[in-house]
Amino acid sequence: MNPPAPCLYLIPSLLGDTPVNRVLPEYNLTVIRSLRFFVVEDERSARRFLVRCGYPDVGSAVLSLLNEHTSLSDVPPMFDACGNNDLGLISEAGLPAVADPGAALVEEALRRNRRVVPLTGPSSLMLALMASGLNGQQFAFNGYLPVKDPERSTRIRFYEKRSEMENQSQLFIETPYRNNQLAELLLRICKAETRLCIAVNITLGNEWIITRTIREWKQSPPPDLKKQPAVFILQA
Repeated sequence: MNPPAPCLYLIPSLLGDTPVNRVLPEYNLTVIRSLRFFVVEDERSARRFLVRCGYPDVGSAVLSLLNEHTSLSDVPPMFDACGNNDLGLISEAGLPAVADPGAALVEEALRRNRRVVPLTGPSSLMLALMASGLNGQQFAFNGYLPVKDPERSTRIRFYEKRSEMENQSQLFIETPYRNNQLAELLLRICKAETRLCIAVNITLGNEWIITRTIREWKQSPPPDLKKQPAVFILQA
């Protein structure tokens, strides 16, 4: 009988300074502590995460970097480096390979007939949608909006129209330092009765998730969102 294929474990990480046992099951910690080879977005934050997970000897963990600066040609050697050992993919925050460069590693693992094992953990997108009161049956995650107008406003109007026509919640995210500008633009150009959920600091002690119509948001604008991780959900 052939030995089982080595695994690529998809390891969710914390969304912030959250107690590990609030968002990660014990099984994840057992898997993490059993691995030696990891692919991560940032070495320092990954080692901090391993420490919080009770990794026995963080200095012995072998880390390969996969981020927005990594060439696709650098992905296959990450498997060569670990040989037939299991490999763990750690997201910078939340779920690996979702709005995340780790998808390229998963693709290569499947090409090599590795078992891909997704582990349970926090997703800011799904947690925001769950708590929004908006349509969780039909929704689309649209990633980041264009940075500049007129493309930015055009895209927002497109998502609003799609939501109206298809009864579909539209999820998107923004770089935290541009959150305030995005919120101001949404309030300025969306229809008064369109509903907007803003979900901030999910799973953290200062978490808040509020859904209001654009008219209601104008009457009671959101607080300062700068440098705070947020998810925005529109439904017309």
